[in-house]
Amino acid sequence: MSVPGHVNAVVFDLGGVLTESPLTAFAAYEEEAALPAGFIVGLNSTDPDTNAWARYERRELDEPGFRRAFEAEAAAAGHPLDAARVLAALAGELRPAMVAAVQRLRTAGLPLALLSNNVAPMQRTGRLGELLELFDVVVESSVEGVRKPEPAIYPLAVQRLSQAVGREIAPSDCAYLDDLGINLKPARALGMHTVKVVDPAAALAELSALTGLDLT
Repeated sequence: MSVPGHVNAVVFDLGGVLTESPLTAFAAYEEEAALPAGFIVGLNSTDPDTNAWARYERRELDEPGFRRAFEAEAAAAGHPLDAARVLAALAGELRPAMVAAVQRLRTAGLPLALLSNNVAPMQRTGRLGELLELFDVVVESSVEGVRKPEPAIYPLAVQRLSQAVGREIAPSDCAYLDDLGINLKPARALGMHTVKVVDPAAALAELSALTGLDLT
C-alpha cells in the first residue's frame, strides 16, 4: 500500500509493472516441463543474495555461467530444467495502460526513473527503446553491480534522478512502483511512497492519488 501524500517524482520497475510479469511464463514452462508449481521462483528466493540469479543480475556471471549455475541449483533441488527457457520468459509484452501513464507523467513534467533488475544492459531500440526515452534516468542492476532489494540501489536511483533534472529530489518526493513486496520494503524504509503492482488499474489509481494526475 502507498503512504498518502503528494509526490513529484516517480520511479518504476520494468518487469511486472511496465511489462507483463515473467511469472506467467515461468508457470507455463513449469507445467510444460512437469516442474512443481512455483519451483523457479523458489529457486530465485533461496539464498537470494548469492544464488545464480542474484549473481547474474549483478553481472558476476555471464550467460553461460548463469545457465550452468542455475541448472546445477535446480538439479540439486531435485528438478532439472533448461535455464535458456527460463531466460526466454523474461521478455514480457509492454502494458499499454502503464506506458500511457508514463507518457502522461512525462508531459506533466514529473522527473521519472526506471529501476530494473536485469541480466544485461537494455537495448535502446524498438518499442522498449521508445519507452526508455521517456525516463530521465535508467538504473540497471547489470550495469551497477547492485540489485534490488539491496538497499544501496534505491538512493542511487534518487541521486541519479536529482542529477538528471538539476535539483534535489528526496526519497519522500518519490513514488516507487514494483510488483514484488521484497523490493518495495527497502524503498519504503528509505522514505519512498510505494505502490505494489498486482492489478495495473488499481496501481494506476493509487499513483493518480499520489501525484494528483489522472492516470487511469
